[in-house]
Amino acid sequence: MAHVALSEVAGAIDIQSGAVVSRVIFHDDRSEVTVFGFDAGEGLSEHQASRSAIVQVVKGRLEFIADGEQLDAGPGFWLHMEPGTPHSLTAREPTVMLLTLIDAG
Repeated sequence: MAHVALSEVAGAIDIQSGAVVSRVIFHDDRSEVTVFGFDAGEGLSEHQASRSAIVQVVKGRLEFIADGEQLDAGPGFWLHMEPGTPHSLTAREPTVMLLTLIDAG
């Protein structure tokens, strides 16, 4: 496939009450792109990725903590993290987030 297009990333996922949901929208041998939907108050506890990670907030608002730094992540927020960066997040309102994982090389 020569290309993949979505007219509206936020429409790729339905936020569900009291839940975190995700959907892989693209992957190849070097990258994976996942859309996450977080209900208000939901999130991910501290963890680390084995690959470089790019986080983009499409709509909503997250409290994002990366390597101990608290970040207010609203629409348009963009963050790159090196592999192994400890991070966690909590949705302050219903939120759609795009996560891109990239293999080195």
